[in-house]
Amino acid sequence: MSTTVRSFSKINLGLAIGPVRADGFHGLTTCYQTLAAHDLVTVEAKPALRTNLRLTSNNERVPTDESNTAWKMAERALDALKTYADVNIHIEKRLPVQGGIGAGSANAVAALIGLEQELAHAGVEELPGAERLRIASLVGSDVPLFLIGGTVLGVGRGEQVSPLPSISPTECVLALPDVGVSTPQAYRDWDELHVTGHRSQIAGADQQLTVADSSDRLLTLSRALASAFVPRLSGGFSAGVGAHSSGVSALSGDLAGKPGTPTNLFDGVHNVNPLLALVRTGIENDFEKVVFRQYPSLGNIKRILAGSGNPEEAAVYAALSGSGSALFGLYGTADAAAAAELRLREAGIRSLRTLTLPRDEYWRTMVVR
Repeated sequence: MSTTVRSFSKINLGLAIGPVRADGFHGLTTCYQTLAAHDLVTVEAKPALRTNLRLTSNNERVPTDESNTAWKMAERALDALKTYADVNIHIEKRLPVQGGIGAGSANAVAALIGLEQELAHAGVEELPGAERLRIASLVGSDVPLFLIGGTVLGVGRGEQVSPLPSISPTECVLALPDVGVSTPQAYRDWDELHVTGHRSQIAGADQQLTVADSSDRLLTLSRALASAFVPRLSGGFSAGVGAHSSGVSALSGDLAGKPGTPTNLFDGVHNVNPLLALVRTGIENDFEKVVFRQYPSLGNIKRILAGSGNPEEAAVYAALSGSGSALFGLYGTADAAAAAELRLREAGIRSLRTLTLPRDEYWRTMVVR
């Protein structure tokens, strides 16, 4: 017996990089959005006298040892469950490896869901939501978002996640260039541009200014997200998030990995499209400032996705996802998405067309069998 789970992908609707923290990580603020495009993760598991993990994949670039995020997640979950098991995990890759769309991180969560489903047959209870999030944050910064799904606020180093009202399904075209972008190098380039480069101008004092500027970037994006996702009532009053979500922090822990989490809270009440509201704030991905310098072709791909000829074919929003190399465009109509696919094909760029995936649909369709 086995359990097959869809391992969905994500994009970043804006990403602001903050100063380096005491633990060596950069602070950041981002808005994650899950997509219907997915890998498949199949898990076979049964209790045993000792744990034995095996991992395989149809893609030779996927590590099949303890360095794999799915392996790490399964191992930590078994420790938390105080259970030994014989576990086989197979990852059928349909998404690019290290493309900036969270494929490896999603594999980890899919492995966890499959493992819990399998062990449930032997009477092993699943982990509480808060414990799932704790383990996920240890495995990787992008992993916890896949325990929420839909539209998700990410802060800290991205691992502190809270659900936002879901965006309605929107046409999305992913551009998948044959370029590898190193996230650690992108962060080093960011530091070089925003700290080290200034240090030679005004020693000490200017460095402090750049740290302050970085903190301001986090605050600016946080405010933009609040303004886009908190509905404006007819009288001009902007309701607090807690009034609609019964407490975002509570949802993060108690409903992590649970179906039925609130979806688009504007539907039928407020004629507001939160995606359009967010785009109007001027959101951007800070990584573009350094990645496009290193890889100018990626900047050109963003322009192709955005479209500049026929306004009816233009993207609502186009950007780099994470540190790349994948880029995406969001479109108001299927025809506009098809036109973007054609532009990419004519430029010799591989693409994948999909839809944004709301939270309820994310959980409803995750388990295949």
